[in-house]
Amino acid sequence: MYEAVRLTVEAHVADLVLTGPAKGNAMGPAFFRDFPLAVKAAMRDPAVRALVVRSEGDHFTYGLDLPAMMSEMGPLMQGGLAQSRTALYEKVRELQGTFDCLADGPKPVIAALHGWCIGGGLDLATACDVRVCSKDARFSVREVRVAMVADLGSLQRLPYIVGEGHARELALTGRDFDAARALRIGLVNDVHEDKQATHDAARAIAREIADNPPLVVQGVKQVMERAKRPVVQAGLEHVAAWNAAFLPSEDLGEAFTAFMTRRKPEFRGA
Repeated sequence: MYEAVRLTVEAHVADLVLTGPAKGNAMGPAFFRDFPLAVKAAMRDPAVRALVVRSEGDHFTYGLDLPAMMSEMGPLMQGGLAQSRTALYEKVRELQGTFDCLADGPKPVIAALHGWCIGGGLDLATACDVRVCSKDARFSVREVRVAMVADLGSLQRLPYIVGEGHARELALTGRDFDAARALRIGLVNDVHEDKQATHDAARAIAREIADNPPLVVQGVKQVMERAKRPVVQAGLEHVAAWNAAFLPSEDLGEAFTAFMTRRKPEFRGA
């Protein structure tokens, strides 16, 4: 059914796997089409009591597939009048829903992370209930380095997980950080030897959850999400409006050109 993900269910645990098709499981149009459909299918399936999200290949995800997504987003950033700004706002809100369905869905989600988990990968991971990673995992709230305000959930959810100080530092610098720091600041619960061990650990957590009364488990998640959900949603609406107004810039064009030509960008604040 899907081009960018694979969904299987065994013993009340759904296994949702990122499968490409882009290099490093980069998130392009196929991902943003398939991922929410698969999540919603798992959330609706009465046989599923918990989900594990993981990836094939050497990396969890490189994040946004810039060339592929710019082919969709680029036309929405042409011109400065209300129609194009509204279309851009609506597109950002649509993309935000890709990860909202994890946080807002009734069933717990465990993320098994390995290799690079960049940009959109952290948007996905922070929307999950529990995160574990392999010792080779590397993370980055990368958007600031490509002239974007991260707009798919990391800025809203990461402070609840790691605290304001760490979240602001990581979002403002865009720096890379390793599994040891991810564990130290609470982004992940545990670090495991390799990709397979990480997946096994995530599935063990999901299995333990699935053995509990399913309606009570869903109640626990709903109660714990209730306090922060209005704040997160207000933040998502605000960043969508912000980027609809300010995302198109010379610096964004410079970031894209530098990315394509593999050189360091020179930002001018324009």
